[in-house]
Amino acid sequence: MSDPKNIGRMSRRSVIWMAGAGTLIATIAPGLFKTEPAYAGEAISNITPDAALKKLMRGNQRYIDQKRTFPDQSRSRISEVAKGQHPFATILACSDSRVTPEIIFDQGLGDLFDIRVAGNFLDDGVLGNMEYAALELGVPLLVILGHERCGAVKAALDGKPVPGHIGTLVTAIKPAVDATKGQPGDAWDNAVRANVKMNVNKLKSASPILAEAVKAGKLKVVGGRYDLDSGKVEIIA
Repeated sequence: MSDPKNIGRMSRRSVIWMAGAGTLIATIAPGLFKTEPAYAGEAISNITPDAALKKLMRGNQRYIDQKRTFPDQSRSRISEVAKGQHPFATILACSDSRVTPEIIFDQGLGDLFDIRVAGNFLDDGVLGNMEYAALELGVPLLVILGHERCGAVKAALDGKPVPGHIGTLVTAIKPAVDATKGQPGDAWDNAVRANVKMNVNKLKSASPILAEAVKAGKLKVVGGRYDLDSGKVEIIA
């Protein structure tokens, strides 16, 4: 038999089927026995997906104008988020040292759920992070953020042999490079943009959980490109 003390530690959506007995134990909460959809995430931050995007972009504009307010970085904020996190946006950004989400969007502790990988592409680990943020934290906005002159994209564009596990990055980005061959304009930037759009589209089939969240109006997914020269984030997907 499970210790009743442990039940209080479960999330309000959590349920446990007791082995053998088939007994359903659930936390006491309003609407306890209501049937829930596959996606049950709640907007804990009490902000809509569209409002979250506007908040993010206002922060980027403050960064561009050098009028940053450095929000949520006080001693009281440290104490507040030590008790729990309620980010309003998930950002899949490149690992590039020049693309730090909290800085370029002028946000603070607990505001953004960061996932960073060179080339800002999807794999199972990244998807798991995104699903956790949407399902368990109720984050209403997901941004896949590429950037100007991305080194990982350039490696895929060059097509030269690379050492070690760097090849996994190149392999993941290569479909975006192939899709832009022969297009007018700058080949490097074309590939950067295509890589963002490819991964935004990939979410639709790669994660039923995220697709359900979008369908339910609980999550907005967008793709962006960060300009290294101006500091501006442009929504491109």
